[in-house]
Amino acid sequence: MTNELISSTDQGVLHHRDARGVHTLTLNSPATFNALSESVLAALHHALQRVVEDDMGRIVVLAAAGKAFCAGHNLKEMRAQPELAYYQNLFAQCTRMMLAIQNLPVPVIARVQGIATAAGCQLVAQCDLAVAADTALFGVNGIDVGLFCATPSVPLSRNIGAKQAMEMLLTGDFLTANQAQAQGLVNRVTVAAELDEEVERLVAAVLSKPREAVRMGKALFYKQREMGIEAAYQLAGQTMACNMVHPVAQEGVQAFIEKRAPQWP
Repeated sequence: MTNELISSTDQGVLHHRDARGVHTLTLNSPATFNALSESVLAALHHALQRVVEDDMGRIVVLAAAGKAFCAGHNLKEMRAQPELAYYQNLFAQCTRMMLAIQNLPVPVIARVQGIATAAGCQLVAQCDLAVAADTALFGVNGIDVGLFCATPSVPLSRNIGAKQAMEMLLTGDFLTANQAQAQGLVNRVTVAAELDEEVERLVAAVLSKPREAVRMGKALFYKQREMGIEAAYQLAGQTMACNMVHPVAQEGVQAFIEKRAPQWP
């Protein structure tokens, strides 16, 4: 890929590349709060692969349109196919996309303008850096519909302390942007009106450093820090898939869709 500008749309993901090699990937399904449907997961993964092919690429900004950053997996889509094999494939697909972020040779900055829940919070945690508006909220609240956020727990527990992560996972409670910063989930917090400026300051700081040093440093950082993440994701995906076919999660998700209190079996 040469140094030309890119501007494209692919199944709910906008992809723009500027002359500096900054790729901006924007989740663009505001009607579903940018839920990670199968098509959005595929489009996001495809866009990340295009970044890999760009020899002049320097950084990725992962943004979102609308009020929410990302509401996690599309529960209506998931509830429509209550089969173990389907859920196993879905969580494996999500894992491949998440790992693509870590394996990308350039840093990925999450630009979080709104709420990030479940796999949406996972997406923030998986990014190398994160800048949030002070009105953003972060949670792994699948437990509220009977579904422990197993796969989101993998990067979350690698960002914040074990007890803080477990409290979020078991209670479904949300962190404010300032709390998320204090616990290590995001790097910077600013007022919403200045979010783009704060992201640009971080982008500029990374762009001022040698690309190759950044590439090598990122690869080294995760190799020395992560111990068996593929195995952890495999186990988490299997756990989440098995959880999803359990009657308690099926009822919880159905109750969520119908906007009623769940009747636990």
